[in-house]
Amino acid sequence: MNKSFNILQLNVWMGKIEGNLRRFFRNNNFDVICLQEVMYSTDAERHLAKLCFDASQIIDASGMPYSFFSPNWRSKMANGHLEVGNMILSRAPFLSQHSEFVHGQYVPDMILGSAPAPRNNLNVQIVNLANGLTVVNHHGLWRPDPMGDQESVTTFSKLAKIIQPYAVSGPLVLCGDLNLVHEAPAMRELDFLTDLTEVYEVRNTLSGLKFDGEVACDHIMINKEVKVNNFIVHNDIISDHLAVSAKIELA
Repeated sequence: MNKSFNILQLNVWMGKIEGNLRRFFRNNNFDVICLQEVMYSTDAERHLAKLCFDASQIIDASGMPYSFFSPNWRSKMANGHLEVGNMILSRAPFLSQHSEFVHGQYVPDMILGSAPAPRNNLNVQIVNLANGLTVVNHHGLWRPDPMGDQESVTTFSKLAKIIQPYAVSGPLVLCGDLNLVHEAPAMRELDFLTDLTEVYEVRNTLSGLKFDGEVACDHIMINKEVKVNNFIVHNDIISDHLAVSAKIELA
């Protein structure tokens, strides 16, 4: 059984940069992909695919046989609906998969611009792969200050309690646009994991298309049963975030 994996973390910015995203997925060979801000539809898919690089096109371009999408909210579109959430793609089968909310709850009829803000209804995805790896995918609570606040601490405390049992029972990787830098107080809730963004001294994971300045808010974190062989911040302009990837193996 293959114990070496190439894992990607990327906030796809609702698939706004279609051509570059398609080429990036087709030109790179990943074993596991964790994405945030993915657009998905089951009843207006053809309409959505004309507006952005949606989930169906991402799956096709990546060549991944297994996928798990977890929506944070849904909104009406054309004669159907669109959903926005997180997605895990894998070459290895899923033994189990589930998601639960750590902030807010699923909103079935979101009116964009209304309260609560859709970006703050947040779930965490957990999948157990047939190759023995547990993968966690999360889009962190957004605050204007990447150091976060007390609500960030509360939310990350819930996240930590959910994933700690998996972290002590086998190899685990957590990926996400966590919307926080490593130094943020809320990140201390995850100190039972090693933050590769910090280990490799990454100081920026934003592409500059939307936000100015340098903020390292995208993270790949591992427990002690995972060994890292390489960590890369990709310079491809495919989102308002930069993609980060790690080559790992199970210890």
